[in-house]
Amino acid sequence: MSLKTFSLKKSIWVYHLSAGSCNNCDIEILDCLTPRFDLERFGICLVGSVRHADVILATGIVNRKCLPRVKRIYEQMPEPKLVVAVGACACSGGIFAKGYNIAGPFDKVIPVSAYIPGCPPKPEAIIDGVVKLIQSLDGRLSASSRVVR
Repeated sequence: MSLKTFSLKKSIWVYHLSAGSCNNCDIEILDCLTPRFDLERFGICLVGSVRHADVILATGIVNRKCLPRVKRIYEQMPEPKLVVAVGACACSGGIFAKGYNIAGPFDKVIPVSAYIPGCPPKPEAIIDGVVKLIQSLDGRLSASSRVVR
């Protein structure tokens, strides 16, 4: 295991991106950070800038108005870029999938590493999804670092 992989697995910095959701998923993400669920025990910290983040927690449905902003935020993120789609809207479009102003769920716009379905997903599901993503980092990062060299 490389030092980069080891350090990333021990302290994940997360940026919360809401692309126009109903705020139920946002509330559940913030609930994960409270002492009751304590997402920080896994070394996960919520940051205010995507330039400092390792993972984007994306909620909501991507509409045409926020499409260029979502792409720009993703481009500003440093490598390796990991995106977690949280909630039914971010995963598949949910009830807004057939809307006239919808650009699609997040995987139609940017690459998504993990999906956490639910409307809204429970904090336990969000924690489980993020922990599984952390556990899968070792294989992904070592494979991507071999390709770059």
